[in-house]
Amino acid sequence: MMEFTHFDDAGNAWMVDVSAKEDTLREAVAAGSILMSPECFRKVKQGSMAKGDVLGTARIAGIMGAKRTSELIPLCHILNLTKLAVDFEMIEDRHEIRALCTAKTTGKTGVEMEALTGASVALLTIYDMCKAVDKTMEITGIRLLRKSGGKSGDFVNPREGDRS
Repeated sequence: MMEFTHFDDAGNAWMVDVSAKEDTLREAVAAGSILMSPECFRKVKQGSMAKGDVLGTARIAGIMGAKRTSELIPLCHILNLTKLAVDFEMIEDRHEIRALCTAKTTGKTGVEMEALTGASVALLTIYDMCKAVDKTMEITGIRLLRKSGGKSGDFVNPREGDRS
């Protein structure tokens, strides 16, 4: 059974010491979705939302959020990120916008939390910009799709299939 790494022998929370680890190229991709009304989806897609460019603003917010992960998640290390990208998929038949965040670095610890934070902040920004049209929006399915690098090697979420 795997042990929790963020607790010492006495059960106190601590930041994991990664100083002895080797620097490796690390990349993570996370995703999540926001479901909305047909009207709201149409306005986002057409760029006619009153607050402006929803997806452009959400992209920047996701990148900014990912860069601040260590300030939001107490035991995350500060990372020198070398790539952050936020992309969107418009899924018409479900009135769903899927956010994908890719984070990359060369370092001693992974970028999974940065990718997850970036996707989450992008989706929250969409909600904020669209709530005047649809307060029933639902943010769902935030998850790690895949990661590479480090001692544990590559991971592909088996629940994601070929969708990523």
